Amino acid sequence: MSGLSTTDGLLAGDPLSGLSVRTEAFIDGRFVAAADGRTFSDVSPRDGRVVAEVARGAAVDIDRAVGAARRAFDEGTWALADPAQRRRVLLRLAELMAEHAEELARLESVDVGHPITDARTVDVVNATRCITFYAEAIDKLYGEIAPTGVDDLALVGREPIGVVGAVVPWNYPLIVTCWKLGPALAMGNSVVLKPAEQSPLSALRLVELASEAGLPDGVLNVVPGFGEEAGEPLGRHPDVDKIAFTGSVAVGRLFLRYAGESNGKGVALELGGKSPQIVLADVDDLEAAAQAIGWGIFYNAGQTCHAGSRLIVAREVRDELVERLIAFAGEMSPGDPFDPATQLGSLVSDEHLRSVLGHIGRARDDGALVLFGGEPAAPVAGGAYLGPTLVQAERATLPIVQEEVFGPVLAIQTADDADHALALANATRYGLAAAVWTSDLTSAGRLARRLRAGTVWINSFDRSSMATPFGGMKESGHGRDRSLHALDGYSHLKTTWIHLG
Repeated sequence: MSGLSTTDGLLAGDPLSGLSVRTEAFIDGRFVAAADGRTFSDVSPRDGRVVAEVARGAAVDIDRAVGAARRAFDEGTWALADPAQRRRVLLRLAELMAEHAEELARLESVDVGHPITDARTVDVVNATRCITFYAEAIDKLYGEIAPTGVDDLALVGREPIGVVGAVVPWNYPLIVTCWKLGPALAMGNSVVLKPAEQSPLSALRLVELASEAGLPDGVLNVVPGFGEEAGEPLGRHPDVDKIAFTGSVAVGRLFLRYAGESNGKGVALELGGKSPQIVLADVDDLEAAAQAIGWGIFYNAGQTCHAGSRLIVAREVRDELVERLIAFAGEMSPGDPFDPATQLGSLVSDEHLRSVLGHIGRARDDGALVLFGGEPAAPVAGGAYLGPTLVQAERATLPIVQEEVFGPVLAIQTADDADHALALANATRYGLAAAVWTSDLTSAGRLARRLRAGTVWINSFDRSSMATPFGGMKESGHGRDRSLHALDGYSHLKTTWIHLG
Protein backbone atom coordinates (compact mmCIF):
# COMPACT_ATOMS: atom_id res chain seq x y z
CA MET A 1 0.00 0.00 0.00
CA SER A 2 1.22 3.49 -0.88
CA GLY A 3 -0.07 6.62 0.72
CA LEU A 4 0.05 9.43 3.22
CA SER A 5 0.05 8.00 6.72
CA THR A 6 0.63 10.55 9.43
CA THR A 7 0.42 7.84 12.07
CA ASP A 8 3.89 6.83 10.82
CA GLY A 9 5.26 10.25 11.73
CA LEU A 10 5.18 11.83 8.26
CA LEU A 11 3.66 14.98 9.73
CA ALA A 12 4.27 14.31 13.39
CA GLY A 13 2.83 17.06 15.56
CA ASP A 14 0.63 18.49 12.80
CA PRO A 15 -3.17 18.58 12.77
CA LEU A 16 -3.07 15.87 10.07
CA SER A 17 -1.96 13.36 12.66
CA GLY A 18 -3.94 10.14 12.36
CA LEU A 19 -4.93 10.44 8.70
CA SER A 20 -4.18 7.68 6.24
CA VAL A 21 -4.87 8.43 2.59
CA ARG A 22 -4.08 6.35 -0.48
CA THR A 23 -1.97 8.15 -3.06
CA GLU A 24 -2.04 5.81 -6.05
CA ALA A 25 -4.24 6.31 -9.08
CA PHE A 26 -7.78 4.92 -8.79
CA ILE A 27 -8.72 2.95 -11.90
CA ASP A 28 -11.61 0.51 -12.41
CA GLY A 29 -12.51 0.35 -8.75
CA ARG A 30 -9.08 -0.06 -7.17
CA PHE A 31 -5.95 1.85 -6.30
CA VAL A 32 -3.03 1.10 -8.59
CA ALA A 33 0.50 2.44 -8.99
CA ALA A 34 1.40 4.32 -12.14
CA ALA A 35 2.29 1.87 -14.89
CA ASP A 36 5.94 2.95 -14.83
CA GLY A 37 6.04 3.18 -11.04
CA ARG A 38 6.85 6.88 -10.96
CA THR A 39 5.63 9.24 -8.25
CA PHE A 40 5.82 12.97 -7.60
CA SER A 41 6.16 14.90 -4.35
CA ASP A 42 3.07 16.62 -2.99
CA VAL A 43 4.45 19.71 -1.23
CA SER A 44 2.41 21.69 1.29
CA PRO A 45 2.65 25.46 0.80
CA ARG A 46 2.06 25.85 4.52
CA ASP A 47 5.68 25.05 5.31
CA GLY A 48 7.27 23.66 2.14
CA ARG A 49 7.34 20.08 3.38
CA VAL A 50 6.64 17.01 1.28
CA VAL A 51 3.47 15.44 2.67
CA ALA A 52 3.19 12.48 0.31
CA GLU A 53 4.53 10.78 -2.80
CA VAL A 54 1.69 10.50 -5.30
CA ALA A 55 1.35 8.28 -8.38
CA ARG A 56 2.58 10.16 -11.47
CA GLY A 57 0.11 9.18 -14.15
CA ALA A 58 1.02 9.23 -17.82
CA ALA A 59 -0.55 8.33 -21.17
CA VAL A 60 -0.73 4.61 -20.44
CA ASP A 61 -2.52 5.26 -17.13
CA ILE A 62 -4.97 7.61 -18.82
CA ASP A 63 -5.62 4.94 -21.45
CA ARG A 64 -6.33 2.37 -18.74
CA ALA A 65 -8.68 4.77 -16.96
CA VAL A 66 -10.53 5.75 -20.13
CA GLY A 67 -10.85 2.07 -21.07
CA ALA A 68 -12.37 1.31 -17.67
CA ALA A 69 -14.73 4.27 -17.98
CA ARG A 70 -15.82 3.21 -21.46
CA ARG A 71 -16.46 -0.39 -20.40
CA ALA A 72 -18.51 0.78 -17.43
CA PHE A 73 -20.51 3.11 -19.66
CA ASP A 74 -21.16 0.49 -22.32
CA GLU A 75 -22.18 -2.11 -19.75
CA GLY A 76 -24.80 0.36 -18.52
CA THR A 77 -24.62 -0.48 -14.81
CA TRP A 78 -24.62 3.26 -14.13
CA ALA A 79 -25.61 4.89 -17.42
CA LEU A 80 -28.79 2.82 -17.71
CA ALA A 81 -29.53 2.61 -13.99
CA ASP A 82 -32.88 3.80 -12.74
CA PRO A 83 -32.59 7.50 -11.84
CA ALA A 84 -33.70 6.65 -8.32
CA GLN A 85 -30.73 4.29 -7.99
CA ARG A 86 -28.26 6.97 -9.08
CA ARG A 87 -29.96 9.31 -6.64
CA ARG A 88 -29.47 6.87 -3.76
CA VAL A 89 -25.77 6.38 -4.51
CA LEU A 90 -25.00 10.08 -4.80
CA LEU A 91 -26.96 10.89 -1.65
CA ARG A 92 -24.94 8.22 0.14
CA LEU A 93 -21.75 9.84 -1.18
CA ALA A 94 -22.90 13.19 0.23
CA GLU A 95 -23.57 11.50 3.58
CA LEU A 96 -20.08 10.01 3.61
CA MET A 97 -18.56 13.38 2.73
CA ALA A 98 -20.37 14.91 5.70
CA GLU A 99 -19.18 12.08 7.95
CA HIS A 100 -15.58 12.61 6.80
CA ALA A 101 -15.80 16.41 6.64
CA GLU A 102 -12.93 17.04 9.06
CA GLU A 103 -10.65 14.69 7.16
CA LEU A 104 -11.46 16.29 3.80
CA ALA A 105 -10.97 19.78 5.23
CA ARG A 106 -7.55 18.96 6.62
CA LEU A 107 -6.45 17.39 3.33
CA GLU A 108 -7.62 20.50 1.49
CA SER A 109 -5.83 22.82 3.87
CA VAL A 110 -2.50 20.99 3.78
CA ASP A 111 -2.53 20.73 -0.01
CA VAL A 112 -3.31 24.34 -0.93
CA GLY A 113 -2.76 26.43 2.22
CA HIS A 114 -6.44 27.29 2.58
CA PRO A 115 -7.34 28.37 6.15
CA ILE A 116 -8.70 25.36 7.99
CA THR A 117 -11.79 27.23 9.18
CA ASP A 118 -12.71 28.08 5.58
CA ALA A 119 -12.00 24.52 4.48
CA ARG A 120 -14.39 23.26 7.16
CA THR A 121 -17.19 25.78 6.77
CA VAL A 122 -17.01 26.63 3.06
CA ASP A 123 -15.17 24.07 0.94
CA VAL A 124 -16.43 20.79 2.35
CA VAL A 125 -19.91 22.16 3.05
CA ASN A 126 -20.35 23.50 -0.48
CA ALA A 127 -18.88 20.40 -2.12
CA THR A 128 -21.28 18.20 -0.15
CA ARG A 129 -24.19 20.50 -0.98
CA CYS A 130 -23.30 20.22 -4.69
CA ILE A 131 -23.43 16.42 -4.70
CA THR A 132 -26.73 16.53 -2.80
CA PHE A 133 -28.19 19.06 -5.25
CA TYR A 134 -27.54 16.90 -8.30
CA ALA A 135 -28.58 13.72 -6.52
CA GLU A 136 -31.94 15.32 -5.76
CA ALA A 137 -32.26 16.59 -9.35
CA ILE A 138 -31.81 13.23 -11.08
CA ASP A 139 -35.33 11.88 -10.77
CA LYS A 140 -37.01 15.23 -11.37
CA LEU A 141 -35.95 15.78 -14.97
CA TYR A 142 -38.64 15.39 -17.60
CA GLY A 143 -38.43 14.94 -21.33
CA GLU A 144 -40.56 16.71 -23.93
CA ILE A 145 -43.18 15.88 -26.51
CA ALA A 146 -42.63 17.95 -29.63
CA PRO A 147 -45.61 19.51 -31.44
CA THR A 148 -46.32 17.33 -34.49
CA GLY A 149 -49.27 16.20 -36.56
CA VAL A 150 -51.77 13.71 -35.16
CA ASP A 151 -50.12 10.81 -36.98
CA ASP A 152 -46.74 11.27 -35.27
CA LEU A 153 -45.33 11.30 -31.76
CA ALA A 154 -41.91 12.94 -31.30
CA LEU A 155 -40.23 12.38 -27.93
CA VAL A 156 -37.24 14.48 -26.84
CA GLY A 157 -35.18 13.09 -23.99
CA ARG A 158 -31.75 13.44 -22.37
CA GLU A 159 -29.00 10.82 -22.58
CA PRO A 160 -25.54 10.82 -21.02
CA ILE A 161 -22.66 11.88 -23.26
CA GLY A 162 -20.40 8.93 -22.43
CA VAL A 163 -16.90 9.34 -21.01
CA VAL A 164 -16.11 12.74 -19.52
CA GLY A 165 -12.58 13.91 -18.83
CA ALA A 166 -12.59 16.38 -15.92
CA VAL A 167 -9.48 18.48 -15.32
CA VAL A 168 -9.70 20.64 -12.19
CA PRO A 169 -7.54 23.39 -10.65
CA TRP A 170 -5.74 23.65 -7.34
CA ASN A 171 -7.41 26.71 -5.83
CA TYR A 172 -10.68 25.01 -4.75
CA PRO A 173 -9.98 21.35 -5.52
CA LEU A 174 -12.90 19.77 -3.71
CA ILE A 175 -15.55 22.31 -4.71
CA VAL A 176 -14.65 22.45 -8.41
CA THR A 177 -14.27 18.67 -8.58
CA CYS A 178 -17.82 18.28 -7.27
CA TRP A 179 -19.07 20.94 -9.70
CA LYS A 180 -17.90 18.58 -12.47
CA LEU A 181 -18.74 15.23 -10.89
CA GLY A 182 -22.20 16.14 -9.61
CA PRO A 183 -23.93 16.78 -12.95
CA ALA A 184 -21.74 14.36 -14.92
CA LEU A 185 -22.51 11.41 -12.66
CA ALA A 186 -26.13 12.42 -12.18
CA MET A 187 -26.68 12.14 -15.94
CA GLY A 188 -25.12 8.66 -16.03
CA ASN A 189 -21.71 9.45 -17.51
CA SER A 190 -18.44 7.80 -16.63
CA VAL A 191 -15.61 10.14 -15.58
CA VAL A 192 -11.83 10.25 -15.65
CA LEU A 193 -10.68 12.95 -13.24
CA LYS A 194 -7.23 14.52 -13.36
CA PRO A 195 -6.69 16.67 -10.26
CA ALA A 196 -4.08 19.41 -10.28
CA GLU A 197 -0.65 18.10 -9.32
CA GLN A 198 -0.56 20.62 -6.46
CA SER A 199 -3.73 19.26 -4.84
CA PRO A 200 -4.45 15.56 -5.45
CA LEU A 201 -5.28 14.38 -1.92
CA SER A 202 -8.94 15.33 -1.51
CA ALA A 203 -9.82 13.86 -4.93
CA LEU A 204 -8.20 10.54 -4.03
CA ARG A 205 -10.13 10.41 -0.78
CA LEU A 206 -13.34 11.46 -2.51
CA VAL A 207 -13.18 8.64 -5.07
CA GLU A 208 -12.68 6.16 -2.24
CA LEU A 209 -15.83 7.48 -0.59
CA ALA A 210 -17.70 7.27 -3.92
CA SER A 211 -16.78 3.62 -4.24
CA GLU A 212 -17.93 2.99 -0.68
CA ALA A 213 -21.20 4.74 -1.51
CA GLY A 214 -21.89 2.16 -4.24
CA LEU A 215 -20.64 3.80 -7.43
CA PRO A 216 -19.88 0.91 -9.81
CA ASP A 217 -16.28 0.12 -10.71
CA GLY A 218 -14.97 2.13 -13.64
CA VAL A 219 -17.57 4.88 -13.42
CA LEU A 220 -15.20 7.27 -11.62
CA ASN A 221 -11.44 7.06 -12.11
CA VAL A 222 -8.76 9.42 -10.77
CA VAL A 223 -5.34 9.78 -12.38
CA PRO A 224 -2.99 12.25 -10.66
CA GLY A 225 -0.15 13.72 -12.67
CA PHE A 226 1.15 16.66 -14.63
CA GLY A 227 -0.57 18.46 -17.47
CA GLU A 228 1.74 17.48 -20.30
CA GLU A 229 1.95 13.86 -19.09
CA ALA A 230 -1.65 13.12 -18.06
CA GLY A 231 -3.79 16.12 -19.00
CA GLU A 232 -2.80 16.18 -22.66
CA PRO A 233 -3.36 12.42 -23.21
CA LEU A 234 -6.80 12.81 -21.63
CA GLY A 235 -7.60 15.77 -23.89
CA ARG A 236 -6.44 13.89 -26.98
CA HIS A 237 -7.92 10.49 -26.16
CA PRO A 238 -10.26 9.38 -28.97
CA ASP A 239 -12.59 7.58 -26.56
CA VAL A 240 -13.25 10.64 -24.39
CA ASP A 241 -16.50 12.32 -25.39
CA LYS A 242 -16.13 15.58 -23.47
CA ILE A 243 -13.55 17.60 -21.55
CA ALA A 244 -14.63 19.79 -18.64
CA PHE A 245 -11.75 22.08 -17.69
CA THR A 246 -11.25 24.85 -15.15
CA GLY A 247 -7.93 26.68 -15.24
CA SER A 248 -5.88 29.16 -17.22
CA VAL A 249 -6.64 30.61 -20.64
CA ALA A 250 -3.42 29.17 -22.06
CA VAL A 251 -4.24 25.61 -21.01
CA GLY A 252 -7.88 26.00 -22.04
CA ARG A 253 -6.71 26.82 -25.56
CA LEU A 254 -4.59 23.68 -25.52
CA PHE A 255 -7.65 21.56 -24.72
CA LEU A 256 -9.50 23.12 -27.64
CA ARG A 257 -6.59 22.16 -29.85
CA TYR A 258 -6.41 18.64 -28.45
CA ALA A 259 -10.12 18.21 -29.17
CA GLY A 260 -9.80 19.51 -32.72
CA GLU A 261 -6.80 17.32 -33.47
CA SER A 262 -8.41 14.17 -32.05
CA ASN A 263 -12.10 13.33 -32.22
CA GLY A 264 -13.73 16.77 -32.06
CA LYS A 265 -14.94 16.13 -28.51
CA GLY A 266 -16.90 18.81 -26.71
CA VAL A 267 -14.94 21.13 -24.42
CA ALA A 268 -16.37 23.22 -21.58
CA LEU A 269 -14.01 25.88 -20.25
CA GLU A 270 -13.95 28.12 -17.18
CA LEU A 271 -10.79 30.16 -17.57
CA GLY A 272 -10.57 32.73 -14.83
CA GLY A 273 -11.06 36.45 -14.83
CA LYS A 274 -10.09 39.98 -13.93
CA SER A 275 -13.36 40.91 -12.28
CA PRO A 276 -14.14 44.60 -11.70
CA GLN A 277 -15.87 46.12 -8.68
CA ILE A 278 -17.48 49.40 -9.79
CA VAL A 279 -18.17 51.87 -6.99
CA LEU A 280 -20.22 54.91 -8.01
CA ALA A 281 -20.30 58.21 -6.14
CA ASP A 282 -23.82 57.61 -4.78
CA VAL A 283 -23.00 54.35 -3.01
CA ASP A 284 -25.04 54.11 0.20
CA ASP A 285 -22.61 52.37 2.55
CA LEU A 286 -18.95 52.86 1.76
CA GLU A 287 -17.84 50.71 4.68
CA ALA A 288 -19.97 47.77 3.50
CA ALA A 289 -18.46 48.19 0.04
CA ALA A 290 -14.93 48.28 1.49
CA GLN A 291 -15.54 45.08 3.48
CA ALA A 292 -16.96 43.23 0.48
CA ILE A 293 -14.22 44.47 -1.85
CA GLY A 294 -11.57 43.44 0.65
CA TRP A 295 -12.97 39.96 1.11
CA GLY A 296 -13.54 39.73 -2.64
CA ILE A 297 -9.83 39.97 -3.38
CA PHE A 298 -8.11 38.73 -0.22
CA TYR A 299 -10.21 35.60 0.43
CA ASN A 300 -8.16 32.46 -0.29
CA ALA A 301 -5.18 34.81 -0.79
CA GLY A 302 -6.75 36.07 -4.01
CA GLN A 303 -6.55 32.64 -5.60
CA THR A 304 -10.12 32.72 -6.85
CA CYS A 305 -11.07 32.76 -10.52
CA HIS A 306 -13.71 35.45 -10.06
CA ALA A 307 -11.81 37.43 -7.41
CA GLY A 308 -12.66 41.12 -7.51
CA SER A 309 -9.13 42.03 -8.54
CA ARG A 310 -9.97 45.44 -10.06
CA LEU A 311 -11.53 48.37 -8.20
CA ILE A 312 -13.03 51.07 -10.44
CA VAL A 313 -14.13 53.85 -8.14
CA ALA A 314 -15.73 57.24 -8.70
CA ARG A 315 -13.31 60.10 -8.12
CA GLU A 316 -15.62 61.68 -5.50
CA VAL A 317 -15.32 58.72 -3.09
CA ARG A 318 -11.99 57.29 -4.14
CA ASP A 319 -9.79 58.61 -1.30
CA GLU A 320 -12.21 57.61 1.44
CA LEU A 321 -12.74 54.13 0.03
CA VAL A 322 -9.00 53.54 -0.40
CA GLU A 323 -8.44 54.67 3.19
CA ARG A 324 -11.00 52.12 4.38
CA LEU A 325 -9.42 49.38 2.25
CA ILE A 326 -5.99 50.10 3.69
CA ALA A 327 -7.46 49.78 7.16
CA PHE A 328 -9.13 46.49 6.19
CA ALA A 329 -5.91 45.14 4.69
CA GLY A 330 -3.98 46.13 7.79
CA GLU A 331 -6.14 43.83 9.90
CA MET A 332 -5.63 40.80 7.64
CA SER A 333 -2.14 39.42 8.09
CA PRO A 334 -1.20 35.98 6.71
CA GLY A 335 -1.24 33.20 9.26
CA ASP A 336 -0.78 29.46 9.71
CA PRO A 337 -3.53 27.75 7.65
CA PHE A 338 -4.01 25.23 10.48
CA ASP A 339 -4.75 27.97 13.02
CA PRO A 340 -8.57 28.29 13.28
CA ALA A 341 -8.19 32.07 13.67
CA THR A 342 -6.34 32.51 10.37
CA GLN A 343 -8.25 34.38 7.66
CA LEU A 344 -5.46 34.65 5.07
CA GLY A 345 -3.49 31.48 4.38
CA SER A 346 -0.67 30.77 1.98
CA LEU A 347 -0.32 30.89 -1.77
CA VAL A 348 -0.19 27.48 -3.38
CA SER A 349 3.60 27.28 -3.89
CA ASP A 350 6.88 29.17 -3.82
CA GLU A 351 6.76 29.26 -7.61
CA HIS A 352 3.36 30.96 -7.56
CA LEU A 353 4.52 33.39 -4.86
CA ARG A 354 7.42 34.42 -7.10
CA SER A 355 4.97 34.90 -9.98
CA VAL A 356 2.71 37.19 -7.93
CA LEU A 357 5.69 39.17 -6.63
CA GLY A 358 6.85 39.50 -10.23
CA HIS A 359 3.52 41.10 -11.16
CA ILE A 360 3.88 43.59 -8.29
CA GLY A 361 7.48 44.41 -9.22
CA ARG A 362 6.56 44.98 -12.84
CA ALA A 363 3.68 47.24 -11.76
CA ARG A 364 6.18 49.37 -9.82
CA ASP A 365 8.43 49.49 -12.87
CA ASP A 366 5.44 50.57 -14.98
CA GLY A 367 4.81 53.54 -12.72
CA ALA A 368 1.97 52.10 -10.64
CA LEU A 369 1.96 53.02 -6.96
CA VAL A 370 1.89 50.29 -4.31
CA LEU A 371 -0.32 51.81 -1.63
CA PHE A 372 -0.11 48.90 0.81
CA GLY A 373 1.72 45.59 1.15
CA GLY A 374 3.52 43.92 -1.71
CA GLU A 375 6.02 42.03 0.43
CA PRO A 376 6.22 38.32 1.33
CA ALA A 377 5.50 37.20 4.87
CA ALA A 378 6.61 34.24 6.99
CA PRO A 379 4.07 33.22 9.64
CA VAL A 380 5.27 29.63 9.15
CA ALA A 381 8.86 28.97 8.12
CA GLY A 382 9.20 27.57 4.62
CA GLY A 383 5.71 28.59 3.52
CA ALA A 384 4.56 30.73 0.59
CA TYR A 385 2.86 33.79 2.09
CA LEU A 386 1.97 37.25 0.82
CA GLY A 387 -0.02 39.92 2.61
CA PRO A 388 -2.87 42.00 1.16
CA THR A 389 -1.62 44.38 -1.53
CA LEU A 390 -3.21 47.52 -2.98
CA VAL A 391 -1.87 49.02 -6.21
CA GLN A 392 -2.97 52.29 -7.78
CA ALA A 393 -2.76 51.66 -11.53
CA GLU A 394 -4.61 54.27 -13.52
CA ARG A 395 -3.51 53.24 -17.01
CA ALA A 396 -5.92 50.62 -18.30
CA THR A 397 -3.24 48.98 -20.43
CA LEU A 398 -0.92 48.10 -17.56
CA PRO A 399 -0.35 44.34 -17.09
CA ILE A 400 -1.38 44.60 -13.43
CA VAL A 401 -4.80 45.75 -14.69
CA GLN A 402 -5.09 43.35 -17.61
CA GLU A 403 -3.51 40.09 -16.42
CA GLU A 404 -4.84 37.60 -13.91
CA VAL A 405 -2.38 37.83 -11.00
CA PHE A 406 -4.17 35.19 -8.89
CA GLY A 407 -2.96 36.62 -5.61
CA PRO A 408 -4.14 39.09 -2.92
CA VAL A 409 -3.47 42.08 -5.17
CA LEU A 410 -6.09 44.76 -5.89
CA ALA A 411 -5.56 47.12 -8.86
CA ILE A 412 -7.29 50.48 -8.32
CA GLN A 413 -8.51 52.79 -11.09
CA THR A 414 -10.43 56.07 -10.93
CA ALA A 415 -13.59 56.69 -12.97
CA ASP A 416 -15.08 60.06 -13.93
CA ASP A 417 -18.65 58.79 -14.23
CA ALA A 418 -20.71 55.63 -14.77
CA ASP A 419 -20.00 55.46 -18.51
CA HIS A 420 -16.26 55.78 -17.90
CA ALA A 421 -16.46 53.08 -15.23
CA LEU A 422 -18.28 50.78 -17.64
CA ALA A 423 -15.68 51.33 -20.35
CA LEU A 424 -12.85 50.54 -17.93
CA ALA A 425 -14.67 47.45 -16.62
CA ASN A 426 -15.20 45.98 -20.08
CA ALA A 427 -11.68 46.84 -21.29
CA THR A 428 -10.28 43.38 -20.61
CA ARG A 429 -10.25 40.03 -22.35
CA TYR A 430 -11.99 38.41 -19.38
CA GLY A 431 -15.69 38.31 -18.57
CA LEU A 432 -16.34 36.08 -15.57
CA ALA A 433 -17.86 38.35 -12.94
CA ALA A 434 -18.38 41.97 -11.89
CA ALA A 435 -20.06 44.05 -9.20
CA VAL A 436 -21.75 47.45 -9.05
CA TRP A 437 -22.10 49.53 -5.89
CA THR A 438 -24.71 52.29 -6.12
CA SER A 439 -27.90 53.49 -4.45
CA ASP A 440 -29.57 53.96 -7.84
CA LEU A 441 -31.01 50.63 -8.96
CA THR A 442 -31.79 52.06 -12.39
CA SER A 443 -28.10 52.80 -12.92
CA ALA A 444 -27.22 49.41 -11.46
CA GLY A 445 -29.58 47.61 -13.82
CA ARG A 446 -28.30 49.45 -16.86
CA LEU A 447 -24.68 48.75 -15.95
CA ALA A 448 -25.43 45.09 -15.21
CA ARG A 449 -27.00 44.68 -18.64
CA ARG A 450 -23.99 46.21 -20.39
CA LEU A 451 -21.25 44.51 -18.38
CA ARG A 452 -19.77 41.59 -20.29
CA ALA A 453 -19.67 39.12 -17.42
CA GLY A 454 -21.34 35.85 -16.56
CA THR A 455 -22.33 37.07 -13.09
CA VAL A 456 -23.00 40.65 -11.95
CA TRP A 457 -23.59 41.41 -8.28
CA ILE A 458 -25.40 44.57 -7.18
CA ASN A 459 -24.33 46.03 -3.82
CA SER A 460 -22.71 42.72 -2.88
CA PHE A 461 -19.99 40.37 -4.03
CA ASP A 462 -19.55 36.59 -4.26
CA ARG A 463 -23.03 35.68 -3.08
CA SER A 464 -24.05 32.41 -4.74
CA SER A 465 -26.19 29.32 -4.63
CA MET A 466 -26.26 25.93 -6.30
CA ALA A 467 -29.41 27.21 -8.01
CA THR A 468 -27.47 29.81 -10.03
CA PRO A 469 -25.18 29.00 -12.99
CA PHE A 470 -21.52 30.00 -12.90
CA GLY A 471 -19.33 30.68 -15.91
CA GLY A 472 -18.01 33.43 -18.12
CA MET A 473 -17.96 35.34 -21.37
CA LYS A 474 -15.12 36.31 -23.70
CA GLU A 475 -11.86 34.57 -22.76
CA SER A 476 -13.27 33.51 -19.40
CA GLY A 477 -14.68 30.53 -21.27
CA HIS A 478 -18.01 28.96 -22.09
CA GLY A 479 -20.29 26.44 -20.47
CA ARG A 480 -21.69 26.65 -16.95
CA ASP A 481 -21.06 24.98 -13.63
CA ARG A 482 -23.77 24.79 -10.95
CA SER A 483 -27.55 24.87 -11.30
CA LEU A 484 -29.75 22.66 -13.48
CA HIS A 485 -28.16 24.31 -16.54
CA ALA A 486 -24.96 22.37 -15.85
CA LEU A 487 -26.82 19.16 -16.71
CA ASP A 488 -27.10 20.42 -20.29
CA GLY A 489 -23.33 20.18 -20.61
CA TYR A 490 -23.26 16.50 -19.64
CA SER A 491 -26.15 15.24 -21.74
CA HIS A 492 -27.26 14.87 -25.33
CA LEU A 493 -30.79 15.50 -26.53
CA LYS A 494 -32.24 12.61 -28.48
CA THR A 495 -35.38 12.73 -30.59
CA THR A 496 -37.38 9.52 -31.00
CA TRP A 497 -39.94 9.92 -33.76
CA ILE A 498 -42.83 7.47 -33.77
CA HIS A 499 -45.10 7.36 -36.80
CA LEU A 500 -48.62 6.43 -35.72
CA GLY A 501 -50.31 6.39 -39.11
